[in-house]
Amino acid sequence: MTSPVLSRDPLVPTNPSASSPPIPAAALDELRDRIVELEEDSGARALALALHDTETGFAFEYQADRWFHAASTIKVAILLGVYAAVHEGWLQRESRLHVRNRFLSAWDAEPFRVQGDRDANARVHDAIGKTMRISELARHMIATSSNLATNLLLDLLGVERVQHVLESYGIEGVDVRRGVEDERAHREGINNRVTARGLVALLRLIAEERAFSSELSHEMLDVLHAQEFRNGIPARLPSDVRVAHKTGEISTVAHDAGVVYPRDRKPYVLAVLTEWEPDATGRTATIAIASRTVYEFLADHAPARDG
Repeated sequence: MTSPVLSRDPLVPTNPSASSPPIPAAALDELRDRIVELEEDSGARALALALHDTETGFAFEYQADRWFHAASTIKVAILLGVYAAVHEGWLQRESRLHVRNRFLSAWDAEPFRVQGDRDANARVHDAIGKTMRISELARHMIATSSNLATNLLLDLLGVERVQHVLESYGIEGVDVRRGVEDERAHREGINNRVTARGLVALLRLIAEERAFSSELSHEMLDVLHAQEFRNGIPARLPSDVRVAHKTGEISTVAHDAGVVYPRDRKPYVLAVLTEWEPDATGRTATIAIASRTVYEFLADHAPARDG
């Protein structure tokens, strides 16, 4: 079992405020033990978690550098790529894109299509042969996880451009290599990959408004707040806690990564990645339990600073 990584001195949060008291070693041990126990009891092949609290600077990581198939969490990277193009003036949010369902495999450049009965959103498929705004496609890509919207945007931008944006901001642990449902590439081992640490770094970039302008950062967060699949990170949190996040699930993985906004404090950024046997149950429940565990830990040991 891989031990969790506590950034710097395990008794002190990373970059703590002068007014933030040290978190007791016993509390950190308890958090570590609860995550380890959850991984063991859930039946998951693997569980990884990364946390960064923007209120106190506290960071906690467990297997955070382990690579996972990204599933739909890779769409956050594509969202960043879209808004980078808007920031550069290369794209306009209200520009219209022709909706088609034909893409070229990253393996052999043979054409493939997104299967309508496997996609989470029929609305984009209904628009085939018409046009949709870039802003509409971006929202469908995140909020309802439309694979067709994703491939349209990625095909427009190009894999290299999206990866370059990530690298230009120093984001490691997010690897964009192909569109979704590219089965030929998948069979050849060409897959989008993420780590928990990488997703937290990507979401921090957006949440802390270090990517582009404040206006564009807020728009990206608005899109992430529109997420309709809420059985992971938000599921066991109080109803007044807002979460801007992106889920991802295929046969062997289930993930959620987002920015969590408790009342009366700054947000924290959390990624929970899991890998499973294909017929395993309890995937999203495991993510929800991990999320609740982190929420309670921060409420007890990393409260909001005075003033």
